[in-house]
Amino acid sequence: MAYKILDSCVACGTCAGECPVGAISEGDIYSIDPEKCIDCGTCAGVCPTGSIEEA
Repeated sequence: MAYKILDSCVACGTCAGECPVGAISEGDIYSIDPEKCIDCGTCAGVCPTGSIEEA
């Protein structure tokens, strides 16, 4: 199951830099491509606002 980024995202970029497969795209609120996400949870572990959870 892929992870998703919630509306509380502040677009700090921490998660994108840690994703081992490049599944996170930049924007006002970042997004995770469920086709690329390998469900490793690295992004959720580094998110300073707790804005990433399992979909």
